[in-house]
Amino acid sequence: MLQINMMLLSLFLLQGCFLGFQPESGVEEPLGSASAKWHKIPQTTSQSYTVQQCRNDMLPLIRLAKSELGVRYVYGGMDESGFDCSGFVAFLYRQSLGKKLPHNAKAQSAHVRIYDLSQLEPGDIVFFDTSGRGQINHSGIYLGNGRFIHASSGKAHSVTISDLTKGFYKKAFLFGGKVQ
Repeated sequence: MLQINMMLLSLFLLQGCFLGFQPESGVEEPLGSASAKWHKIPQTTSQSYTVQQCRNDMLPLIRLAKSELGVRYVYGGMDESGFDCSGFVAFLYRQSLGKKLPHNAKAQSAHVRIYDLSQLEPGDIVFFDTSGRGQINHSGIYLGNGRFIHASSGKAHSVTISDLTKGFYKKAFLFGGKVQ
């Protein structure tokens, strides 16, 4: 019986169906199938536990992005020794999806089909004007539920998850979009 359970577990893992730790139950649970169009991605924050739906093609990108949480901010950085914002986005798309994007937030925006906040899905790139000069100077990856992951040069000075529906990032948010 143990051997059968281990074989089934291996099949789920190989198909990418196991998505993460469920804090309520303390166990991992299969949340979809490899043929399904969407998967639920658990997101934990200090305040709540939420689940956001994610297209299958974005799963590798979202998983890789979350695995980089805490990596330090380094201006010009494009690898796991340190990232700046556009280097982080370019790294994620190259490593997880094989897509090459420029190492510049403004230049990255030329590679997306633009959507407003209500149309964004996990894996889309979000763009900001953090200087107040009317120019794109920051990018990150939308996670869903108003949150995005990015390499921040601010207080966190690392890869972190922020809320773009409140405070500083709400004011700085310009648009988001899907890479074409």
